[in-house]
Amino acid sequence: MTREYPPEVYGGAGVHVTELVAQLRHLCEVDVHCMGAPRPGVTVAAPDPALAGANAALATLSADLNMVNTSSQATVVHSHTWYTGMAGHLAALLYGVPHVLTAHSLEPMRPWKAEQLGGGYRISSWVEKTAVEAADAVIAVSSGMRDDVLRTYPGLDPDRVHVVRNGIDTDVWYPAEPEPGQSVLAELGVDPARPIVAFVGRITRQKGVAHLVKAAHHFAPEVQLVLCAGAPDTPEIAEEVASAVQELSRARTGVFWVREMLPTAKIREILTAATTFVCPSVYEPLGIVNLEAMACGTAVVASDVGGIPEVVADGRTGLLVHYDPDDTASFERELAEGVNALVADPDRARDFGAAGRQRCIDEFSWAQIAEQTLEIYRKVSS
Repeated sequence: MTREYPPEVYGGAGVHVTELVAQLRHLCEVDVHCMGAPRPGVTVAAPDPALAGANAALATLSADLNMVNTSSQATVVHSHTWYTGMAGHLAALLYGVPHVLTAHSLEPMRPWKAEQLGGGYRISSWVEKTAVEAADAVIAVSSGMRDDVLRTYPGLDPDRVHVVRNGIDTDVWYPAEPEPGQSVLAELGVDPARPIVAFVGRITRQKGVAHLVKAAHHFAPEVQLVLCAGAPDTPEIAEEVASAVQELSRARTGVFWVREMLPTAKIREILTAATTFVCPSVYEPLGIVNLEAMACGTAVVASDVGGIPEVVADGRTGLLVHYDPDDTASFERELAEGVNALVADPDRARDFGAAGRQRCIDEFSWAQIAEQTLEIYRKVSS
């Protein structure tokens, strides 16, 4: 049970579900119930048309009810994110089957969502709490995330909370040159002779885009910033980032902002060409985008929040920068210092990139993740 499924994938949870389903289908029968536009091969749960224009949380809950109604044949239900948590919870009650819930993030740790959902944020928080506390098993995508789950929901039995990390397909994400005449960097006007710093992510408080733009004022003069950032949560944050990028562009050259979602091949080109990838997230249960950059052989400079330290090995595949919500100026300055250090030492950056790709191959296989997930299904069904 998932909100996102191809071709409608815009975040890490959608990537996780897509890859997990592909691998699980080698091991067991999987029926995908998702939201969005009708498409073949899945069961789509649509919101009640009578709720058109209602708060998004209400529309989501109505889609959840439709999802429950079409899940009667399941022997285990597995929900992802609060969007389908209530569907999993109600299906477990209605059909008497186990409910496994993967927590890709936690609503109480994302208070900025109130800007986007209004009162719906209180509903989403209630949904998550209800579903998490009742689930037969909760999967956290990192050890840091598991700690957050148990701290946020202290009544939860720790034995029911398992760690199954996000993964990466290194046959899709790898160091790659663009096809002749198809270079997105050439289209943007990026100078291949100058260092490139890349960011890929949504415009949301969680991803720390505003911190990155402020840090970029302190990048070495030769550095170019390729900012692949779109899908803003609210008009207010969209305007905030637009204003900050305009100010940065007035202060330095080499600022390129890509607002549309690019296909994988173009993101792969940007990541491969980058001297370093920057992940300035203020909250990140794991951070698949760091794995994507590492798999492309690129060094990473990232905040030390959530599960990121379980992905980015400090001093081996990249550099970690401490995030302190009470001292964001220091965070932004240290982000810039990390970038400048790797730009000034390209051999070290290349060594980090090579080590990062090998780490992805060795430790983040989706096949291993599917086996671990199936073992949890077996455990809750026994």
